[in-house]
Amino acid sequence: MSPSSNINILFISDIVGRLGRKITKDALPQLKKKLNIDLTIANGENAAAGYGITEKVYNELVETGIDAITMGNHMFDKKDCASALERCPKIVRPANYPPGVPGKDHLIIETAKGKVAVINLLGRVFMQAVDCPFRVGAALIDKIKGDVPAIIVDIHAEATSEKYAIGYYLDGKASAVLGTHTHVMTADEQIMAQGTAYISDAGMTGAHDSVIGMEKDKIIARFLTQMPHRFEPVTTGEGVLNAVYLSVDPKTGKAKEIKRIFEIIPSAD
Repeated sequence: MSPSSNINILFISDIVGRLGRKITKDALPQLKKKLNIDLTIANGENAAAGYGITEKVYNELVETGIDAITMGNHMFDKKDCASALERCPKIVRPANYPPGVPGKDHLIIETAKGKVAVINLLGRVFMQAVDCPFRVGAALIDKIKGDVPAIIVDIHAEATSEKYAIGYYLDGKASAVLGTHTHVMTADEQIMAQGTAYISDAGMTGAHDSVIGMEKDKIIARFLTQMPHRFEPVTTGEGVLNAVYLSVDPKTGKAKEIKRIFEIIPSAD
């Protein structure tokens, strides 16, 4: 891919556990070179044993070459996460948590081709009670868009309808609205009418022979019995890397291209 003045962005979706981190570490250098990537973002809310993130895992992801880490409903599953956030400056938490929650509600990153803002939002349908992602997202974009036209939004939500609605609501305001959380990549990537790139879910990076990165037998047992079973991430075997490539005009903030990346990684462990 030839160089251009557009900012080339790689978004790696929902890294699950140790296997997901290993896949990312092994695949990222080649992907960045192949796609001339200027900025790498990853959702890391499942990166530490499938639930949340730790300072150690954060450092591992940053050393891998990730420039910004978005989160989601497992943001504070690790008890020391809140106290470690000052030492983890590349983490952006969901902006629509209530006031007083620690962490950054957005990041602004300087690339060789211009600045990029990264925003993380939580959906509310079938999810925890948080502030309105529509209003919070739009207000935050209005606050920063004058200085940073290129804005990437990770909407971490369950319902496809809610994600689509936010995509349309932010069309022309954000450069991209990328869905996460379900760990199942959708095939509806598009550039909306006002120039916003959209996909309902960017998928996951973790074990291929699994249910959303977790041991399938325990999940099946829970469906069959309705008894609680602790979900554990698969740590060996074939892997899958799901990501989205974006090309964004740094002057207008309009998306010029969006492309799904779905790679099977044999014997990823």
